Amino acid sequence: MITDPQGTILALFLIFCRMGGCVLAMPGFSSARVPEILRVFVAAGLSLAVLPLLWDTVYPAVSGTSASYIGLIFSESLIGVMYGLLARLYTMGFQFAATIIAMMVGYTSPGGQDVVEDTPETSLSGFITFAGIMILFLMDFHHIVFKALIDSYTTMPFGGLTDVRANLISLTDTLVSTTSIMLRLSSPFLLYSMMFNVSIGFINKLAPQIPVYFISTPYLILGGLFLFYFSVAALISQFAESFPSVFIGI
Repeated sequence: MITDPQGTILALFLIFCRMGGCVLAMPGFSSARVPEILRVFVAAGLSLAVLPLLWDTVYPAVSGTSASYIGLIFSESLIGVMYGLLARLYTMGFQFAATIIAMMVGYTSPGGQDVVEDTPETSLSGFITFAGIMILFLMDFHHIVFKALIDSYTTMPFGGLTDVRANLISLTDTLVSTTSIMLRLSSPFLLYSMMFNVSIGFINKLAPQIPVYFISTPYLILGGLFLFYFSVAALISQFAESFPSVFIGI
């Protein structure tokens, strides 16, 4: 039996602020294809699920003044958005790597409608991005994010001031590691494009009367697709396996 309905609702709302902020920025859940009401239901369901686990941590803080409670709403929402952004930056890095791959293999045509977002994407980069997000969901990446978010009540004590400097350090460290991982994943295509264009440049010097760059485009796309066929499995698997490293040490 609930002896303090008002305190229970206030405690639940504080948990909802952190969970909702995370869902607001998480990849997949924050997609333009997902209705806003569904995100609210997901965040509310998560908040109800973890309320018994965090009751002793959250409930004592709801007895303060209204000013302190408003401050808690702001800080909890900021923490949740920060954790969602960590995962979001990682998937955005993969989208950046997919765009590099598409450009290196000759897919420079105007982009069409993206499957995940409203931004225009080429067919190849859209396929790679969608495959990466799908594999993350198949490997339950959201469980890793939500577990880290629940553990954040220990690493970021509830009711205290948000350490903005620590949050910025976490975001910059995620950007650095994501850039390193994505450059490693796209490096075969970068080397392929460099070697192909250097070779075509030498051929053009030997036969300047032939429009070599115009003729070489089909061969560039064919070789790039051939390389992509043999590397796509390793590309997607390494992307998914490197995801937990984003939340290590937070």
